[in-house]
Amino acid sequence: MADALVVAEHRRGELREVSYEAITAGRALADARGGDLHVAVVAGDVDGFAEDMNREGVDAIHAVPNGEEFDHTVYQAAVGALVDRLDAGSVVVPNSVNGLDYAPALAEDLGVPIVTDAIGIDYDDGLTVTREMYGSKVETTVDVAGDRFVVTVRGGEWAPAEGVGDAPVETTEIDLPESRARVTGFEEIGGGDVDIADADVLVSVGRGIGEEENLELVEELADALGATLSASRPIVDNGWLPKNRQVGQSGKVVTPDVYIAIGISGAVQHVAGMKGSDTIVAINTDPNAPIFDIADYGIVGDLFDVVPALIAEFE
Repeated sequence: MADALVVAEHRRGELREVSYEAITAGRALADARGGDLHVAVVAGDVDGFAEDMNREGVDAIHAVPNGEEFDHTVYQAAVGALVDRLDAGSVVVPNSVNGLDYAPALAEDLGVPIVTDAIGIDYDDGLTVTREMYGSKVETTVDVAGDRFVVTVRGGEWAPAEGVGDAPVETTEIDLPESRARVTGFEEIGGGDVDIADADVLVSVGRGIGEEENLELVEELADALGATLSASRPIVDNGWLPKNRQVGQSGKVVTPDVYIAIGISGAVQHVAGMKGSDTIVAINTDPNAPIFDIADYGIVGDLFDVVPALIAEFE
């Protein structure tokens, strides 16, 4: 039971970035246990997904061509069948809405422990998982008993697997139960098809903006930088920007190349969603604002003075 199985995640025909990060986490587990790394792609364009997931470090890929989109019943049964066939001891699943939908049921079927929302994994004669608690104020470690387990990994905590692999791809026929649910379509919510999690540069605004009409100034900076506009929770709660623009524990986890925090104090809930950014720039009038503790560059000043100067510089 040394092999590890990573389950890819896709939505609307595209693999999610966390799938490649899960390969990195799974490879480390397989190495620590002296086994191989297998990857499962379930439903949708499995041939295309298998090609994309064939990264360095992957030993074998299993394609299960059942359905088009995520289905709890299909994923639970397909992944469970693969675990049994491979005698896999470690199952790595993205810590997402879909992953958290079927992973607990999978663990129950297998009779193994599950640890969710992992930000770190170590294996040395046993699994130790690092997690955050109390609004990301503290980190805890969880020791997991037994040789088999399911773990869900948080996006943005591992480097995505790179390089082109040469793993064989096997189309796996599995006798799956008939699902009682199916995806009939998708409906866009406010904000269109913008996904801040995919942005390379984010300009994020907080309550320091004062009034809704002042958002126009920050939007000008985002346009000058070719960036995407995002926000902390107060802006979304006020209805000034849609929910899909929210960064933080109750929003989205983002890992852009550059994250510019404007008028954001740096509450732990917000920091939990953006601390993995490569470069963090903070603009705030309060020199003691917590955001400066994690910022690579800090500007203590009035955003209404600083932002226009930045716009003039980058236009």
